[in-house]
Amino acid sequence: MGPDRLEDVTKPRISKRIAAISESATLKVDAKAKALQAEGKAVISFAAGEPDFPTPAHIVEAAIAAAKDPKNHRYTPAVGLPELREAIAKKTLTDSGTEVTAAQVVVTNGGKQAVYQAFAVLLDPGDEVILPSPYWTTYPEAIALAGGKSVEVFAGSDQGYMVSVEQLEKARTPKTKALLLGSPSNPTGAVYSKEQIKAIGEWALANEIWVVSDEIYQNVIYDGKRAYSITELVPAMKDLTIMVNGVAKSYAMTGWRLGWMAGPVDAMKAAANLQSHLSSNVNNIAQRAAIAALTGPQDEIKAMVDAFDRRRHLAVAELGKISNWLAPMPEGAFYVYSDVRGLLGKSWGGKVINTSLELCDYILGAAEVALVPGEAFGPSGYVRMSYALGDDQITEGIQRLQKLFN
Repeated sequence: MGPDRLEDVTKPRISKRIAAISESATLKVDAKAKALQAEGKAVISFAAGEPDFPTPAHIVEAAIAAAKDPKNHRYTPAVGLPELREAIAKKTLTDSGTEVTAAQVVVTNGGKQAVYQAFAVLLDPGDEVILPSPYWTTYPEAIALAGGKSVEVFAGSDQGYMVSVEQLEKARTPKTKALLLGSPSNPTGAVYSKEQIKAIGEWALANEIWVVSDEIYQNVIYDGKRAYSITELVPAMKDLTIMVNGVAKSYAMTGWRLGWMAGPVDAMKAAANLQSHLSSNVNNIAQRAAIAALTGPQDEIKAMVDAFDRRRHLAVAELGKISNWLAPMPEGAFYVYSDVRGLLGKSWGGKVINTSLELCDYILGAAEVALVPGEAFGPSGYVRMSYALGDDQITEGIQRLQKLFN
């Protein structure tokens, strides 16, 4: 009786909450590309969202010195080193036009932890988050882990991949708790204008909706433009906004895992409590390196952005030579988000291809070029290409696409 009864009870080995998480699509494609490269295939990968430059030398030297100092071998405050929090507060004033104190800053293990903690702090089960689409692949997973529900609002290439206030209002319900806003955007490179940000901020304020503002690409921007923060243009939103940022993209420090979140004192206190149990302090060596990044010379950062600027023009010009491939010029970040719907529903390689996922699989096999399909960021019919790699690779990779589709 006993054993039979035990056999009738089926318990899942993995929690439903965690089992529901999808692997990061961008990392998955990049890993597949690297595996093929390891097999000797001449794969050119446009998948990963990271600069190809080394971390500037003065930042590395600061880390080396920090590693030799015994004080960095011990626990430090879970919220971050005081000097780093001060430096982040100054950057927030300079680049986000928003005055915050060091007490309003929590240093995190990369921007991803900051995004996760922001939603964990804000959401109760059933709360809705308006999520403009195309979106970064991690956003909906972080929202779901916090018990929230993503309400996607799509803006296609005809809208420059930017949602309108009218769309946001249509998506709003009594359960709406927050809006996720990223400008410059990953995956599209879109940058909302001053007028657009102000209008969205006024809408959020009128409806008492929190904004999680992802500003990780705010310094990777072109043509003399500026990435405006909602808290600068609508100051009253300071009490309803959590800003997420980090050194990964601007300083070529993706592997250092150093991000932060800044916002109202009560929200940051809650995030600090969570982090004290989740991970404690961020690696002290990375924190010392981040201090050097934020307070040291910025010349190399400008040089990197100048290189990205040149590469985006190269990528868009070459993609423009492919029939039925629409590649809008990005204004920030380092991605081209192409509309490839004109290639779908047609036969390629002897097979009718109906989705951008199928298209990217075909491209990887036939041309040995890795792109991330639109399904990772929202609706099918689009592909993301990172141009954070050498000019020769960009040219060679896109010329392979030209040969494949022309």
